[in-house]
Amino acid sequence: MGAKSAISGRDLDTQSLTASVTDYPMENGRRYHRYHEGIYPYPNDEQELDRLDMQHHMLKLINNGRLFFAPLQNPKRILDIGTGSGIWPIEMASEFPDAQIIGTDLSPVQPTEVPENVHFLVDDATEEDWLWEPKHFDFIHTAHLMGALPSFKDLLRKTIQHLKPGGYVECHEFDPKPKCDDGTMPPENPDGFSDFALQDWCDLEVRSGQVSNPPKQFRVAHRFARWMKELGFVDVQERISKVPTNTWPADPHMKHIGAWNETNWLEALAGYSYKPLSLLGWSKPEIEVFLVDVRKSIQNRDIHCYTEYYVVTGRKPCEGE
Repeated sequence: MGAKSAISGRDLDTQSLTASVTDYPMENGRRYHRYHEGIYPYPNDEQELDRLDMQHHMLKLINNGRLFFAPLQNPKRILDIGTGSGIWPIEMASEFPDAQIIGTDLSPVQPTEVPENVHFLVDDATEEDWLWEPKHFDFIHTAHLMGALPSFKDLLRKTIQHLKPGGYVECHEFDPKPKCDDGTMPPENPDGFSDFALQDWCDLEVRSGQVSNPPKQFRVAHRFARWMKELGFVDVQERISKVPTNTWPADPHMKHIGAWNETNWLEALAGYSYKPLSLLGWSKPEIEVFLVDVRKSIQNRDIHCYTEYYVVTGRKPCEGE
């Protein structure tokens, strides 16, 4: 599988990270992962890690403070795939102090001072052979992997293999396609650019994923429940939350979430655009001009736009079930 490196605080003295992992490439002023370079098209620098932590707190507002929804009963082994800044495993550590919690990522950017039951590993979950034997985990969590995988269904196939019977998988993901319930958003233009640039941005990201090598799936969240059922998961539960793009809602709670999400969009936009749009042949100046219009659409309070946030949970059947 290639080199794996544990980077939890107490393993630092016995495990070292090689230059092949930490010699990060720089493009357009942003830093990207080196291990299996190019698989994940978005930055891994401090700016992005800070944004991911901010997004994590916004999502706790959406999820009423919850880190998960699976009905866990004293889990012993928990895996977080694509852990990013590592904030989810670190917060889970106090919820389940008796569990061993592992976060994996292509980049060793997580903190080294962590709870004793948290460990971070450099790993690529798209590989066929995982570090663990089948039926190893009680709970596997994924979040924010859109645009990063050639097949999310294949990842779910691996999760059901590595879950114990009765174990749970839970996937948290935005569907980035802009939606609107009251007709204030201009219609899409299938033949070209629309009058709402955020729609065009989403379409371009989908198109970029289709031409990348290997292809990447950008819109996946709305398919999770179907894929889980097709793979044999049972008790599949799908929770969908509307997340306003800015502060347009009248409801104070939704307006507050919209304020967080507007900042989240604006912080993420450039980093999530350079590599994908470059794949479509766009120059950096062309991308920057386009992003001016995208930012204006994100900040337009006259258009009551939202995206949907999915939390989908499935259980691996018990033996004989």
